[in-house]
Amino acid sequence: MVSDPTFVLLSFEGPDHYSRAGGLGSRVTELSRALAGMGFETHLFFIGAPDLPGHEVMEEGHLHLHRWCQWISAYYPAGVYDGEEDKLRDWEHSLPVWLEKELLEPKLARGGSVVVLAEEWQTVGTIVALHQVALRRGWQDRVHLVWNANNTFSFHRIDWEGLRRAGTITTVSRYMKHRMWNLEVDARVIPNGIPEDWLQPVDRKRCASFSQLFRERVVLVKVARWDPDKRWLMAVDAVAQLKRLGMKPLLLARGGVEAHGSEVLARAQEQGLRVQEVQWEGRDAYVLHEALRSAIQADLVVLQSSLSEEQSRVLFHVADAVLANSGIEPFGLVGLETMAARGIALVGSTGEDYATPGYDAIALQTNDPREIVHHVVHLQRNKHAATQLRQAARRSAERYTWPSVIRRALLPALRELGVHVTVGQEAPKAPVQRFAETLPPLLPTARAPMVTPPLLVKEVNPTPAMAVP
Repeated sequence: MVSDPTFVLLSFEGPDHYSRAGGLGSRVTELSRALAGMGFETHLFFIGAPDLPGHEVMEEGHLHLHRWCQWISAYYPAGVYDGEEDKLRDWEHSLPVWLEKELLEPKLARGGSVVVLAEEWQTVGTIVALHQVALRRGWQDRVHLVWNANNTFSFHRIDWEGLRRAGTITTVSRYMKHRMWNLEVDARVIPNGIPEDWLQPVDRKRCASFSQLFRERVVLVKVARWDPDKRWLMAVDAVAQLKRLGMKPLLLARGGVEAHGSEVLARAQEQGLRVQEVQWEGRDAYVLHEALRSAIQADLVVLQSSLSEEQSRVLFHVADAVLANSGIEPFGLVGLETMAARGIALVGSTGEDYATPGYDAIALQTNDPREIVHHVVHLQRNKHAATQLRQAARRSAERYTWPSVIRRALLPALRELGVHVTVGQEAPKAPVQRFAETLPPLLPTARAPMVTPPLLVKEVNPTPAMAVP
């Protein structure tokens, strides 16, 4: 009897705090957990924290964490990309050899197969090396190599021809697929996912306490790197316009360590916004609530501490809108997480394939802050439309949990490539009494009408040239 494959995930980022720098850490952590939860033996190799075990077994023995380059990480305490080039050299020198001798050889000797899922440009050399190993050992039919692009970082460093020969190339959205066409790379799209935990009901008491704290305020949340592509200046200018309209806005901003953050805060001060920073210790929503209490009179609050999943879910749910308004976004994980928490996401118009504009999210078409103001004002005046968006958002997010993405997209793609997989043969069933269709309708329905308000030219859009007939 042919067994299901063993999955090997390769990524610089991983589950350790040391190993997280962006969405990639969340992606590989939750993908590996979901695969293990479905019964697959799964191995995740990543640049691990130097003070944690080199090998750790989780998920009832199905998930193996392999912390690589720890001896180098000890010299670079700032995180996964501190000393990146040194780590890359060690990774490419040591990992392919270890995988061949310690993992591939014993698995294949017992008649099994292995699927390697590699992430981002740092793993390209490893995929090419493993391809050479498979050719030399005659393992081509049982070692399946897949490389995934989450963004365009360091595309100029990739040997695309060698990568095409070595394995299958995937990416996370149609936007990324089209970007890669310019390089004559025809990638398969397998979207990101979210943990099923994001669909759990948000604690009502916690939400009530935050709502009470935010009473009479229009609360906007933005979580993104301090990067111009994330359109932070657009968000700040929109808050300033809302304030001039007497809307009492409050922007809760969680950025990163990038230099653009100083430009954003300078812009806020130029616009006359009151800026305050807060930090806290702990992952419970209560400690965040108490930290915000001291800054509730500000217009823009900079969140200096990392948000836990619980804290993020509560904020995304109680906010009047979450500004996931990136101008260039390969996928847009924050927007999807917002929808799962029954929040209102204002997303961009590039890689957010999960969003149906006007049905479950608002897709911003320009970088004009008046577009944000228009939608926020409309939703404040039309609570029914806001409720419809929240309900549809939750339904749409159900299709993007990792187990759903694995069954609907990843496993069928692997079967097409000749991988024998028995798990997840049947298509996932739609949740009972929630929605009957696999995809959300593109046209208005009685249950969830499209949100297409008229432009508020008089109050929000005073420049005649910007008016839409």
